[in-house]
Amino acid sequence: MSSDVVETPTKAEAVDDPDLLDLVEEGRKLDQRYSKRWLNRDVWTTMLLQIREKHGHLIPLRLNRAQQHYAKTCSRRNIVLKARQLGITTYVASRFFLSTIMRPGTVTVQVAHDQTAAEEIFRIVHRFVENLPEEMRKGALTTSRLNTRQIVFPKLDSAYLVESAADVNAGRGLTIHNLHCSEVARWPGDAAEVLASLRAAVPKHGEIVLESTPNGAGGCFYDEWQHAEEKGYTQHFFPWWWEKSYTIGHRAEELSPEEESLVGRYGLSREQIAFRRELQFNFGKLARQEYAETPEECFLASGECVFEVDVIEKRLAELRGPVETRENGRIETYYPPVRGREYVIGVDPAGGGSEGDYAAAQVIERSTGLQCAELRGHYTPVELASRVSQLGREYNDALVAVERNNHGCAVLVCLEQSYRHLYEERGQTGWLTTSASRPRMIEQLASVLRQEPEKFESRRLLEECKAFVRKSDGACAASSGAHDDLVLAMSIAVSV
Repeated sequence: MSSDVVETPTKAEAVDDPDLLDLVEEGRKLDQRYSKRWLNRDVWTTMLLQIREKHGHLIPLRLNRAQQHYAKTCSRRNIVLKARQLGITTYVASRFFLSTIMRPGTVTVQVAHDQTAAEEIFRIVHRFVENLPEEMRKGALTTSRLNTRQIVFPKLDSAYLVESAADVNAGRGLTIHNLHCSEVARWPGDAAEVLASLRAAVPKHGEIVLESTPNGAGGCFYDEWQHAEEKGYTQHFFPWWWEKSYTIGHRAEELSPEEESLVGRYGLSREQIAFRRELQFNFGKLARQEYAETPEECFLASGECVFEVDVIEKRLAELRGPVETRENGRIETYYPPVRGREYVIGVDPAGGGSEGDYAAAQVIERSTGLQCAELRGHYTPVELASRVSQLGREYNDALVAVERNNHGCAVLVCLEQSYRHLYEERGQTGWLTTSASRPRMIEQLASVLRQEPEKFESRRLLEECKAFVRKSDGACAASSGAHDDLVLAMSIAVSV
């Protein structure tokens, strides 16, 4: 843990308020160690902050095992993979709250995955404020706003905001000194884009925490975890047994080899093994998602992947990359067209806005299924029709199959004016995806990927495949915060 002290504005320090100046002085020492066991910050946490425990009683916030470990090992950039209900969100809220009230000019933003979660986090922070000593609440920490998930401390020129990732403008226009992104694996829409915008608002000396339970071996949070070291992030993993209440009143007997291994490696008690058996009985396949045991297994066990992750990972390691890119990487070429060969282009249209789903097209060789080129971008129907017709002509007047659902009708209208070699079925131009045809399309792609992974050249496509999961209702789609446009375009191309 760095002991660097963040420089604070002089505006609030110049206020002639002894209590405020005392608070600012303590803020300078907030991250300094004063004993071997505790950080100065965590003494203030227990002294000032109240939480509501599971039975509904207000108690001082005393750090549990996971919170203590995080406090001692965190850096300026952190990513946390955890089992549920270990108190990490509460601790990060307390950590950032103290920074906000003890360091003038501090802006803290916590971003939850949806509105309900944002409101719950705000209740935690609001409770911190409500239960501060009265002389602080009515003195140095007088608030001018305490609603709409925003708390402003005018004497400090500081603010605390809780946002939802569903709001693409979350944190926009702010300089954020403390950023906590909660349950990133469940962020809706383009999670990577929202996260990039938020991180850009944090200065070098600011603090960032990305935190989540797992949700499939793909998507934004998975990618962040996999590349944490190269991005300069400290990884923190907290399995379920770090929570002392996760036990049961009787001992497990006749342990399986797997259970024996857990006891030997992690020192689990037989009461904890009994609790684990109950988890598996009640949660089934979701047990290792909600109650993580190892980083590798919890990602693979969560959000059951439709495609074989091991095959995808092996192929990703072999990729050579495109031989040509165009339009700032929107179009990638892996194999140029060869005279005399036939090609198929599968097209998955989108609305054309700068946010949300991408329009996608996949070019494959008709006889072998080899992936030759790929298009992905935010295109209007007119723009997409233009790009696809150009690709079609390049690849020997390829057979173009446009999904005619929704936005596809507009693309087909444009294409019919300038390109003639369009796929038809039952006398109608375009490919129709239905509840009956979609599972067959996906299974056919999964079969080809399993048997002949060398036919796929796109890293973007394979990353989407990793995040393409089977939901609890049996439907197959991208996990939260991920995309499946390239998967669907390739499914159309392979099926045609």
